[in-house]
Amino acid sequence: MFHVLTISYEKPLDIVDQTRPAHLAFLNDEVAAGRLLLAGRLHDGSGGVLITADISIEDAQSIIDRDPYTLAAVASYSRASFNGGIRAAGL
Repeated sequence: MFHVLTISYEKPLDIVDQTRPAHLAFLNDEVAAGRLLLAGRLHDGSGGVLITADISIEDAQSIIDRDPYTLAAVASYSRASFNGGIRAAGL
């Protein structure tokens, strides 16, 4: 199961950015562990999007729960899960 995790900032950007270094380090660790494929800030600066690898719903929820943004209560997440039945080679 693949997941699109959408982040919505709940605090002003200057407050969110105080947690951003820890958030980015966390995301890099998730990429290195193979659980996360893509991540980036939305163009309008209102949040971000994460695309997971083929992981369980529980693992996706764990990413949400362990994210420094969640722990600092500066952002909230929504999750859309899908089977990834059609995919590029190598995924």
